[in-house]
Amino acid sequence: MTAVNLDQLAEFLTNVGHFRRLPLGDRRAIVAAGHVRRHPRGSIIFMEDEPCAGMHVLLSGKVHLVKVDPRGHEQIVAVMEPVIMFNEVAALDGGPNPVTAIAAQESQTWSIPHEALYGLLKQYPDLSLGLLQVLARRNRMLIELYQNLATRPVVGRLAKLLLDLSDGGRHPIQRRQHSIREMAGRISTVPEAISRSLKVLKERGAIDYTRGQIQILKPSDLADLAQINPFNNRP
Repeated sequence: MTAVNLDQLAEFLTNVGHFRRLPLGDRRAIVAAGHVRRHPRGSIIFMEDEPCAGMHVLLSGKVHLVKVDPRGHEQIVAVMEPVIMFNEVAALDGGPNPVTAIAAQESQTWSIPHEALYGLLKQYPDLSLGLLQVLARRNRMLIELYQNLATRPVVGRLAKLLLDLSDGGRHPIQRRQHSIREMAGRISTVPEAISRSLKVLKERGAIDYTRGQIQILKPSDLADLAQINPFNNRP
């Protein structure tokens, strides 16, 4: 990595909240301790249960964090979009990776090994505080995911996902960006169930769709099916 690239990456890391307060020189020292890598679409960045791959920051592209159940079904635990860190749990405790990371698009990441990260956390306390905030947010997300799977049928889970992807019904969902397979993985079901549920929602008049996009017609109906307050999806 050239000095120019170091500067560019150090500047880019201001998009990650807890790097923002660090001086440029400190950010340059941090990024110099890691590595930048490119990942072709569909490639595996690291595997679940393999030795710790360290902490990653997604600089460009999109990454799916995936768990595979005993039947071989992939559940997408989280969708990572720039600029965001991931695999911080393994990076902190040095244990195996808790999920598999797959490049859903051609992606670029910066990563740092567990041992090097610990040295940085001792040197830069703001990073430690930032990681605590990230872990707290991720814990809330996991609790919400559990509640979603435990209390909602597939059509209700899909209704909530459609509201999330469409920003509460304000924007159409581009199907090239969110395939049926991806949606199935995000709500722990199979693609056939997504297809059936989309037809049900269309017959109810809550949505309309083409091969290219899904349009939300009645956000309040989706909110009722998802058992959520529709005002939660408004600014």
